Amino acid sequence: MFCVKCNKEEETFDGLCIECFLDGKKLITLPHHVDMERCASCHEYRLSGRWMKRTEEEAIEDAALNSIKALGDLRITNAYASAEGQDEWNYSVTVYTEGELNGRAVKASSGTVVRIKNGVCQKCSRQLGNYYEATLQIRSGSRKLSDSIRDGTVRYVRDRIEHLSSTNRQLFLTKVEEVQGGVDMLLSSISLAKTLAKELSDMYGAETKEASKLIGRTEDGTDMYRMTYLVRMPEYHLNDIVIFEGEAYKLSGIGKGIGKLTRLEDLHVTSVRRSRMHEMKVHTPHDKITKATVVSRSKGEAQILHPVSYATMDVRVPDDADITETMDIAEIDGVVFYVP
Repeated sequence: MFCVKCNKEEETFDGLCIECFLDGKKLITLPHHVDMERCASCHEYRLSGRWMKRTEEEAIEDAALNSIKALGDLRITNAYASAEGQDEWNYSVTVYTEGELNGRAVKASSGTVVRIKNGVCQKCSRQLGNYYEATLQIRSGSRKLSDSIRDGTVRYVRDRIEHLSSTNRQLFLTKVEEVQGGVDMLLSSISLAKTLAKELSDMYGAETKEASKLIGRTEDGTDMYRMTYLVRMPEYHLNDIVIFEGEAYKLSGIGKGIGKLTRLEDLHVTSVRRSRMHEMKVHTPHDKITKATVVSRSKGEAQILHPVSYATMDVRVPDDADITETMDIAEIDGVVFYVP
């Protein structure tokens, strides 16, 4: 077919060859400038209506690429951008594309200026305003909440929220408050608080309770509540020495619905249902277990110095026990046991 403009014989588009068809037209266009918001608090960028983590260079190039407008039937198969800073807030960006127009491979480029504007994302706005929907309370049973349990639960909550917030930006920890008898954590989501309370209960064998408080109504008249989830740690904790059914054990594991007990007499491992764990009596908390100096080691036993009387005594130990200069012991009714 002949081009009606230049008479060249080749495939035509609306009667024109590709050169004449594109004469005076641009395959791709970009706006004169693109404004991109950056959160002044968390430094995430707003792209295509969503806040997301990007390096500044990635965000600038994405902002330009998201602004491409293609001519007619052009199908873009590849696009990339190159940015050059003009100053701290403005970048000159050139976009390069490869594509297909009516079966023919074509290339095109265009430029724009990406302007960075400071803003505040909803997540940071809520955090800065101390927004929260639920309180997760960590308390202890009959004994003071230990520093290790307090720090461990706070660390667990922070790590879980960091993981969960990677797919849901509305999940965050607003505040951690140390209070009499424990710690309170203010959370952005009721469902998040409920999930964490359940997970901590399973980890520590803890009791949980929940309570609600009416705080107002929405514009359509729906009641708004704040929830409180109490996680009350039991008297026993992981690695405590406990007495159960008249024998001494180390609480060596707490799982979903069960506890794992290691008997000190022979290191036999057994399980106890969660419903019976309240029968355990703490003999020695995990952070009060005594260390004794090891004098010598032989098959099936170790000779130690008693930490109080300094008397030399023999203690049964398994052959594969990893014992160095000291070892953990528990003295129960005058009998000294090796604690694995």
